[in-house]
Amino acid sequence: MNEIEKILEAHEVRPTAMRILIYKFMAKKDRAVTLTEIENAFGKADRATLSRTVRTFEVKNIVHQIDDGTGIPKYALCENNCNCEVEQDLHIHFHCNNCDETVCLTDHKIPHINLPEGYMAENVNLVVKGICEKCSGV
Repeated sequence: MNEIEKILEAHEVRPTAMRILIYKFMAKKDRAVTLTEIENAFGKADRATLSRTVRTFEVKNIVHQIDDGTGIPKYALCENNCNCEVEQDLHIHFHCNNCDETVCLTDHKIPHINLPEGYMAENVNLVVKGICEKCSGV
């Protein structure tokens, strides 16, 4: 059994050929991807299968969805041992206004937010917008 199959099974996801291919595709990217990018990469595959696979990955905490303000959801692989919990697994995302890429800055965690009594966070999304390292030439 290869590493990807182990990761999928650890998240209680059956490692089908398409799921393994989508995972490999996302793992090769150093940025978040849209469902359209996945569909274009697997042009002959059924769009519903691709969409269901990404949704399954999201529900099982294999990927997380990023709302970077563009109106198009993007998806990135979660870190190992991530449960997408508000209290411990959240990190900053960076959206480049020049190349339109969004990346996870996993080393930069979102600090704990103290909400008023009676409030409970279900999702936190922090996107920093600017010019990425690649576009700035640094």
